Amino acid sequence: MSCALVIMAAGMGSRFGGSKQTTPVDAEGDRLIDFSMYDARKAGFDELVFVIKEEMYESFREDVGRNAERFFRVSYVFQKAELPEGAAALVKDGAARAALETRTKPWGTGQAVLCAAEAVKVPFCVINADDFYGRDAFREMYRFLSGPRAAGEYAMCGYELEKTVTENGSVSRGECETDADGFLTRITERVKIVRREGGEIAYTEDGETFVPLAPDTTVSMNFWGFGPEFFEVLRAGFVRFLEEEAPLDPLKKEYYLPTAAAQAMEAGARVRVLKTDADWYGITYREDLDRVKEEIAALKEAAVYPKDLWA
Repeated sequence: MSCALVIMAAGMGSRFGGSKQTTPVDAEGDRLIDFSMYDARKAGFDELVFVIKEEMYESFREDVGRNAERFFRVSYVFQKAELPEGAAALVKDGAARAALETRTKPWGTGQAVLCAAEAVKVPFCVINADDFYGRDAFREMYRFLSGPRAAGEYAMCGYELEKTVTENGSVSRGECETDADGFLTRITERVKIVRREGGEIAYTEDGETFVPLAPDTTVSMNFWGFGPEFFEVLRAGFVRFLEEEAPLDPLKKEYYLPTAAAQAMEAGARVRVLKTDADWYGITYREDLDRVKEEIAALKEAAVYPKDLWA
């Protein structure tokens, strides 16, 4: 069954200090996005949609897309700060509306996926461009998307918290709770998770009080699976966001993909949490790069990946 991979690649990684999406992680010049594309194709995904900034198109296609186009049906869509036609009229406050119309920052991960609506007509998986998710995660997601599933049943790959933290600073993670059948009941955003002295993992809201988290806590790493009908949920949610949230801080508020998933759940959808034993790697801080390079080199040395991914 045809399934699409949607890669959100419009962000530039301010904390990293450059474009994480195009930073090589091995001697052959491969990037984390290359490993995601390789694993997705091996798992069965045959369509690929890149969500990028319009000004990135030429360099991104040359650096990343040229390999993908040999193995996927590829589309490029652009995430922009401009509002959809007529959307500004939804905001009644004149000052907020003026700010919305002059905004230069895109509207977050929910809007990023919504940008792909015209390019995706099949079940699809959404990932970040600058994360390494592991082959098992793509296998599990493809199995879910290509198999029988009820209308309004979606999926999210859940990772063990222990495998997603860094020694180099705090991270944000969505702490997941599930019911007895493995369906998501709630995601709680923890914005300052750190590994403390002695190895304890904890989060803080005030910088002083730390609340421990179990290492095997399931967290979301923005690895989602949806049917194409989910775009209607995104559209309705974005309108709601523009009406209720955006006017509160027109220059900075963002519409997040987990928010849209939560709204779908409120309307009766169910999100199955797919457990994976895959290791996750990411580059939140520049200091993370050396460890990621070491892990990738070890995987190639063990022949998990060929030396030349795109041979």
